[in-house]
Parts: sequence; structure tokens; C-alpha cells
Amino acid sequence: MWAPDKSAAPAPAMDSRYTSTAGLGDLNQLSAAIPATRVEVSVSCRNLLDRDTFSKSDPICVLYVQEVGNKEWREFGRTEVIDNTLNPDFVRKFILDYFFEERENLRFDLYDVDSKSPNLSKHDFLGQVFCTLGEIVGSQGSRLEKSIVGIPGKKCGTIILTAEELNCCRDAVLMQFCANKLDKKDFFGKSDPFLVFYRSNEDGSHDFIGEFTTSYRELSRGQSQFNVYEVINPKKKGKKKKYTNSGTVTLLSFLVETEVSFLDYIKGGTQINFTVAIDFTASNGNPAQPTSLHYMNPYQLNAYGMALKAVGEIVQDYDSDKMFPALGFGAKLPPDGRISHEFALNGNPQNPYCDGIEGVMEAYYRSLKSVQLYGPTNFAPVINHVARYASSVKDGSQYFVLLIVTDGVISDMAQTKESIVNASKLPMSIIIVGVGPAEFDAMIELDGDDVRVSSRGKYAERDIVQFVPFRDYIDRSGNHILSMARLAKDVLAEIPEQFLSYMRARGIKPSPAPPPYTPPAHVLQTQI
Repeated sequence: MWAPDKSAAPAPAMDSRYTSTAGLGDLNQLSAAIPATRVEVSVSCRNLLDRDTFSKSDPICVLYVQEVGNKEWREFGRTEVIDNTLNPDFVRKFILDYFFEERENLRFDLYDVDSKSPNLSKHDFLGQVFCTLGEIVGSQGSRLEKSIVGIPGKKCGTIILTAEELNCCRDAVLMQFCANKLDKKDFFGKSDPFLVFYRSNEDGSHDFIGEFTTSYRELSRGQSQFNVYEVINPKKKGKKKKYTNSGTVTLLSFLVETEVSFLDYIKGGTQINFTVAIDFTASNGNPAQPTSLHYMNPYQLNAYGMALKAVGEIVQDYDSDKMFPALGFGAKLPPDGRISHEFALNGNPQNPYCDGIEGVMEAYYRSLKSVQLYGPTNFAPVINHVARYASSVKDGSQYFVLLIVTDGVISDMAQTKESIVNASKLPMSIIIVGVGPAEFDAMIELDGDDVRVSSRGKYAERDIVQFVPFRDYIDRSGNHILSMARLAKDVLAEIPEQFLSYMRARGIKPSPAPPPYTPPAHVLQTQI
């Protein structure tokens, strides 16, 4: 029988998202992907509702995760119960697998525990909070504060969620050695020595000169008398009484560099700027016809809408103001019918920003009613548009992601390649989602996974393009939720590594994360 833990003693959270036990079921069907990392989520609350008559509430927090396929909420774990407080700082943490490319929906329910019953319906509901793991991670300092809701007409207080990355050792060590007076092994020349590191001694097939034993702790002392080693050949030592050694090896330098992760930059305040570019060429078909890829179906998103929503809802968690530039290309614009390959969907070229992904969707549908689909399919203008912004911020504080949704064969291949080569030097990535039945050979070429994109004899500095064909994600059973989740996952899978490749190449380190949250003194006093 479950009994509420009335102490504040640390206890392990329930198992990770995909290995949950304790009767919660196996969630492996959600994803077979390897997580980017694991994060530990801490929970605090302020100004909770008081449900007790003669004392204060005894709160507990219950975490639920949502399955991708059927949207079912499953209990993931519970914190301990803290007696008599409206401002709990729960000790028990939730450890979750983190996937940048997935929308990981979370729900935190709060209860005032009144008995030993494990049935939550037996306790007073204090409210709940919905968010994504990306929201927590993407907040400044990976600290998210949200209002608790769920009881009409009541102010339920606030929840404070903090994410901390759990890491194994990420130290990379660069060591430099020199050797002196090694045994000569070649008859006509000198030996050609090399150094081999073993965790345990093994014999190799090369001419053996000798060996020495050390440890990481000793080596970390750096260049000193402690790190000059005699090279010993046990066979010679046993046969020759006057044998001293087969030479010496000296450590010249020892440099430790900690490898940083994508989350280190996000916690340090780096913002992901998301820009959308939509193909308005005539090959998409008349938006008023059901056969059109731009068909405005009142009951279901079209292919463009699904791609925008699937990718945008994940990326928006890493942009603090949630304002996204939205562009179109390949259309004739009112009132004069000029052809544009870089127009603002909201009609304001000076301020093409839309409020959240919903704002992008609204601007997209409005544009379909006002512009004339035309052509050709030119990518270079929208790539250069984002590149102009990316070129002005090279300090690691911002990174730019351009999503291009298109239906057809590209018309300006040479110019697009040149734009990609130039953009590969900038803090920028390009995602291309191809919709419709067309062949996308050119897009695969731009992806650059097999052969790096080149222009005029110059190769892209790094791979910054990811292409996926939308038709591979169409769920014929009509379950678009699952299709969108798979699409977003594959589309965004390369972004963290592309991001890190830029930061490493420029030697940009993450900014220090803000100090961890410390409750005010008066709050601490109430916990004693």
C-alpha cells in the first residue's frame, strides 16, 4: 500500500520516461531514439491554495507524461509530501530523457494529501500546470515559472520548474609526451616508436621497447618530476643484471577541456530564432480545390500547415519572445501583381514577425486569399534574408533556423548552392520539407549528407541543411498526430549537432547559467 512520505528526505524519482516501472507501464513505444541527454526536473510552488481548516495544505506533486500516438496521460512519478506549507520546495526530482526534436508534453498536478490512500481522488486538488520539457529547458537559466490553473475563480499560486542536465564525465584531455634514449630496434636505422595506452597491459605484434604505468590522477599533475617515467622491458630486466631501463618518457603538458552540450548553451541564454518560408508557386494547385497542396480544408490542416505546426511547436520553446518572421516566395502580390520571392506573410515587410506558431498559421491562410500563386521556385532570396540577420550576431547569443516548405523542383539551384556555402559560415541551419508527389533529387543534393554542397569551387564549411519528404510521414489511417510527431523528430534531429559544430568551429563557449533558484528567507523559515 502506498503511504505519503511525510519527510523531506531525498528519494529517487520514478524511472525515466521510457523505462518507467512501478505499475506505470512500458512507454518504449513512444520513441526508440537515443536521448540527447537526461535532465533532472526540480519542483517548487508558491502561494498554493489552503485546503485545511486548522493548518495549511500538505502538498504533493504528481507528474504525468503524454503518449505521442493516442495523447493519453500516464503517471510518471510523485514527489514526497511536505506537511503544513503553501510554499513547498520538493526534494524528490523527476529524471527524464530529453529529445530536442520531440515535443515532450508534461502535466504537473498538485494535491493536498489528507490520508494514506494512493487514490488521488481521495485528496484535495490544488491545481495543475501544462508545459513541455522544451519549455523548461529553453527558459532563461532552464527555470520556468507558470501560474497554476484548474480551479475556476481561484488563484492557485505558481509553480517553479528547474531543469538540470545530468552528465557523465565530459572532460577531454590533451597530453603531450616526449621520449629519451629508447632502445634501438632497427638494424640499419633508429626505432620508430609510438605510444599505446591500455587500461590493462597487453602484448602487441610490434617490436616491444618497454612499458610504464601511471594513472589519470598522476598525469593531471602536469609537467613535473612526478611525470617522468622509466620505460621498462621486463624480459631485459630479467636477463641483464646491469639493466636500468629502455629510456624514459616525460609528460610535457596536460590540458583538460570539458566538452559542452547543446543544453549548456540554452541554459546560458542562447536563443533559437525560427523563420518560416513557404512556397506559393502555381505548381501547388488552386487553393480552392481539394487537390491543391494549399487547400484550405476547414476540418483538417493541409500539408503546409502540418509541417509548420509540427516543427514550429517544438522550436518555439527555445525562443523567448515567440515572435517569428514568416515569408513567402513565388507569388504575385497585390495591388500591382509584382512577382516576389521574399514577401512578408503578414503584409508588413518592415515587421514580418508573427505572434507564435498560431500567428504564423493565420498569416499563411490570409496570404492564400490575397496573393496569386505563380513562380518560379527560388530559394536563394529567403536564405539570404535569414543570413543577413545571422551575419550580424556571431557571438553565440543567437542561432537561426530557417524552415522552407516547398512542393517543386528548385529553379535557382546555382544561386541556392552559393547561398548555402556562404551561410555555412554563419550561426544558421536550413530545414527543407518537400510536400507533394514531385521528385526531390535537387533537395537531396542540397542536404549534403553524402557530398558537401559546393559553389564555384568552394565547399560549405559545415553541413547546415536537412531535407525530408513530407509524403514519408503521411499516416494513411488518418492519425495525423503521430505523423506530425515523426516529421518533427526527423526534421529537427540534426539541429543540435549543427548548432554545436558552429560553436566549436568559432571557439564560442556557453555563457554561465544564472545561479540556481534560492527561496526567500521567509519561505525557508516556514519549512523548518
